[in-house]
Amino acid sequence: QVQLVESGGGLVQAGGSLRLSCAASGIIFRIKPMGWYRQAPGKQRELVATITSGGRTFYADSVKGRFTISRDSAKNTVYLQMNSLKPEDTARYYCNTDPPEYPYWGQGTQVTVSS
Repeated sequence: QVQLVESGGGLVQAGGSLRLSCAASGIIFRIKPMGWYRQAPGKQRELVATITSGGRTFYADSVKGRFTISRDSAKNTVYLQMNSLKPEDTARYYCNTDPPEYPYWGQGTQVTVSS
């Protein structure tokens, strides 16, 4: 059974940093691109960063230069380092494959950036 468990969210002031973690099942982690998504109230869920099994990374324009996605194969974990946070980054953050697969959506972790 595939499980994705997100953690690391919180409340931070604008300009601050957070690191999110996503613990993933081994099989899915090793063979599929993994992505971080976010959903703000009243908005659609959006993909913000992807990392392939080979380590290539892709970012949404809105986070490029501020967020860094990485993976630790030994720990089956995907990370999202978020720096220079802005109030518009406030959202619930989720990890999933890219493209996402419905059964894998977890509870996410809330990130709130105060101005």
